[in-house]
Amino acid sequence: MNWICLIFAGLLEIGFTTCLKLSDNFSNLKWTLGFIVCIVFSFVLINKATQTIPLGTAYAVWTGIGAAGTVIVGAFFFSEPLSFIRMFFITTLIASVVGLKAFA
Repeated sequence: MNWICLIFAGLLEIGFTTCLKLSDNFSNLKWTLGFIVCIVFSFVLINKATQTIPLGTAYAVWTGIGAAGTVIVGAFFFSEPLSFIRMFFITTLIASVVGLKAFA
């Protein structure tokens, strides 16, 4: 159950970074509220996950999901570059997260 919480916390991290970009320096109320909701629930869920998952593993998985997902959102929705080398390192990051889950 806590692994599911951790995955949702990571997905919410993607949500809060996306809302952060769309908030236009917190001047757009709708996206600012989205940012606040996502960040609060993300922290609540990672807090729940760390009750049984080692802190270092949980944090690495949380940031890994958030980082990889944010790069993908940036590429598809904000036309950010997605070069071979960026994809290589995202793949490495995802493989590392899977490895941490497998051996935690």
